[in-house]
Amino acid sequence: MSRFSGKTIAIVGLSVEGRDTLEYFKHQDCALICVDQHTSQQLQELSETYVNDSTTFFFGSDYLEYITNADIIVCTPGISPRTPELVRANEQGREVTSATQLFFQFCKAPIIGVTGTKGKGTTSTLIYEMLKKKYAHVYLGGNVGKPLLSQVDTITASDWVVLELSSFQLEQMSTSPHIAVVLRITQDHLANFDKNATNFHPTRAAYVEAKSHIVRYQKSGDIAIVNDDDETAKSFSSLTPAKIFRFNRYAKSDSYVDNHNVYVIEKETKKIICRASDIKIRGDHNLENIAAATLAALSAGVSYEDIVFAVKDFQGLEHRLEFVKSIHDVSYYNDSFSTIPETTIAAIESFDEPKILILGGSEKKSDFTEMGRKIAAPSSQVIGVIIIGHMTERITKALHDASYKGNIISGCVNMHEIVKKASSIAVPGTVVILTPACASFDMFNNYKERGILFKNEVQSLS
Repeated sequence: MSRFSGKTIAIVGLSVEGRDTLEYFKHQDCALICVDQHTSQQLQELSETYVNDSTTFFFGSDYLEYITNADIIVCTPGISPRTPELVRANEQGREVTSATQLFFQFCKAPIIGVTGTKGKGTTSTLIYEMLKKKYAHVYLGGNVGKPLLSQVDTITASDWVVLELSSFQLEQMSTSPHIAVVLRITQDHLANFDKNATNFHPTRAAYVEAKSHIVRYQKSGDIAIVNDDDETAKSFSSLTPAKIFRFNRYAKSDSYVDNHNVYVIEKETKKIICRASDIKIRGDHNLENIAAATLAALSAGVSYEDIVFAVKDFQGLEHRLEFVKSIHDVSYYNDSFSTIPETTIAAIESFDEPKILILGGSEKKSDFTEMGRKIAAPSSQVIGVIIIGHMTERITKALHDASYKGNIISGCVNMHEIVKKASSIAVPGTVVILTPACASFDMFNNYKERGILFKNEVQSLS
């Protein structure tokens, strides 16, 4: 009998993860209350799909009023756990949890979890590709891949699971993965301007605290793999009894980047994983991701040879420094997933060619000072900047404060104008990079739409 039999379960938020949660609970002999703040036709169609006596749906701004009778409340990551109704439910002794926490509780397979401010998706996917070389059944989920709670009962102890874990997924966790990978941690999600969500972290300290849950509940037989160049990531080493492996870019470690090559120390022997010229993804930050993924895969029993093969075969992810097209010796790259200044800096460092950057978007409470200095540095070869969206004034000020001498263009109101303007100022040998350093919600629905529109406009150039 399921531990949920006879209980009333509330699912708060019917995003992709919420729908997967619904798929899981419809087989658990329980009553379901499904609530969401939106009232779109798409959600109405979802409710019609699950017409039965044990599942009810409530939509609209008062959606949280309908969870008061639930025994267990399962929230999607976009719902703030600081919402008064959820705080009250906790105080009343009712269980408030998440799909991620439930998956950890029920999953029989070992889990590799990856977190950090950026690079999680690339590193998680790399680990997944490496593990597939050895194991018959490997699952990729979390923020990349697809939600896995609905499949948890089919995952066996001999399988492996790789999860990209955001701060929102981790903040409600009281369980940690067997292998935890901690990439660089700067700051993110300190403001909420996503109309589809309510969650954000009130301070950087709260953001870091949420991230730390990836190691806080590990056991002595577990493994933590940390970025030894990043003080915050490195500090997580003191929070876990797990065995620690370290990777970095600036000094020798268990795995490291040196002169654009990735090395690993295996059984006290230095081995090369790849050279930058061997792989299909750009930038030393991606070499750093490869170093982290290598340690995770070795810890999971994948051979050195299979790791090397997987790295050289890896194509990269959409919207992460994704090559789009070369026209008249001008190359266009889609880095729409760049929503903070640090990833824009990484994009700049990934190219030796002269660059035109497309920057801007909506608020994330970021500081653009260091990005402005990087763009203004002559060695960066940024010859032009197109700035869009609500952050135009702040980014322009950061460039002026850094005494940037290149071309600054603003006022474009759609992607067609943006790409046309970029192509009009690009000269042969230039790269044009959409690397916004901002969220997308002022002009686009999300970073994916922003990137797709950019690619479509670039493909239409002639």
